[in-house]
Amino acid sequence: MQLDGFTLQELAHTGGMARLWVVTHPDHEKPLLMKVPMIGEGDDPAAIVSFEMEQMILPRLSGPHVPQFIANGDFATHPYIVMERLPGKSLYPMLDLLPLPLEQVTDIGVKIATALDALHRQHVVHLDLKPSNIIFRETGEAVLVDFGLARHNLLPDLMEEEFRLPYGTAPYMAPEQILRIRSDYRSDIFALGCLLYFFATGTRPFGDPQRLKGLKKRLWSDPVPPRALNGDIPPAFQEVVLRALEVNPNRRYPTAAQMAAALKDLSQVPLTPRATKTKRDPFSERLRRRFNPEPIEPPKRQEQPGELSNAPIVMVAIDLSDSSADLKDLLRLTTQRIVEKTPDARVACVNILKINRLALDTTLDETGHNKHVLRLVDLKSWAEKLNMPEGAVTFHVLEAVNPADAILDYARQNYVDHIVMGARAASAMRSLLGSVSGEVAAHAPCTVTVVRNRAIPAAE
Repeated sequence: MQLDGFTLQELAHTGGMARLWVVTHPDHEKPLLMKVPMIGEGDDPAAIVSFEMEQMILPRLSGPHVPQFIANGDFATHPYIVMERLPGKSLYPMLDLLPLPLEQVTDIGVKIATALDALHRQHVVHLDLKPSNIIFRETGEAVLVDFGLARHNLLPDLMEEEFRLPYGTAPYMAPEQILRIRSDYRSDIFALGCLLYFFATGTRPFGDPQRLKGLKKRLWSDPVPPRALNGDIPPAFQEVVLRALEVNPNRRYPTAAQMAAALKDLSQVPLTPRATKTKRDPFSERLRRRFNPEPIEPPKRQEQPGELSNAPIVMVAIDLSDSSADLKDLLRLTTQRIVEKTPDARVACVNILKINRLALDTTLDETGHNKHVLRLVDLKSWAEKLNMPEGAVTFHVLEAVNPADAILDYARQNYVDHIVMGARAASAMRSLLGSVSGEVAAHAPCTVTVVRNRAIPAAE
């Protein structure tokens, strides 16, 4: 099979959200890998959104600690990402050999922390650091792969905007991720602490919980100190790991570079009571933390004077089922007029994929195409004539029973400054149940502009 000049050779891996194919191309001599999202019947819509995130982030990354980006495929034809195929294996096969000698664990830790520091300097938090997402080059550098759950702190975060549950890999998720804080670089430091603990003891510090209730335990319950599980672990290594595993990010290493420096020379690590712990905190202390948790705040971002007022978020709710092309044109014109005086504005194009309250829904239409993807393509087509700068427009297909509730929830959760939406033609159903635009206008936390086609009777 060929796709845009790339020849698919063999299936290399099937993950939870995508498949990886070994591919070749006549213009590229190096080994290549193509990532294709799963968008079939019953597949998670998060797979589409996370793939969009990776398509946004990976082309912006460079250096030896990330795979080299080669090409992207659009959702309008066939979505894919092509990147260099690294010859080495991930850390995942090493799980059968745990626990590893301390010298090997610290060496791995230094290389991963160095890779994280390089990533963070490019404004990206990985948020899914785990053994299977770490590969080593033949020259020794750690390479971080799979940026589907990552956050670029200078770009819109589609995962945060569209979903209300935390995403990540349970054994390595930081407490703030569970609270849906996705912008803190120190979340990756916590994940690295979990990995080092696991590799040095053969035991995961917080187990592998499968429910949100189990994940939340790490907000108040500390792990068994590593030295209680492996007596060969020196106090300095325990100090480094337990500092990385602090619940409050402010008590962890402030940067991955500082953690790398500590692991390079354990003899220089200042020791605190963490280093000599042999037991978990008393039950009474854990109980106190559970019912009186220490607040975890998102990292502060320094705004430039006037930055917020010059960079509003304008949400455009577009009903793609509406057959009126004139109304869509009016929506576009109105949006252009709103943002023309604010060059740093961001436009969020939103469509609601209505689902049944009781009956089962299908993810594919009658022709076998993914409904979510089709609407995503239509949104992008509508926005092309806005002529907005790259990264200034985002696209969101939200699945909901009640369209008005979904629009209002998105606006509240994402601090929308202005909602633009169209008024549909009069109908018996709208007369009985009320209009979506009327409900949004009545309850929105921001300005709402309802656009009406003059050809439509003014019954709204």
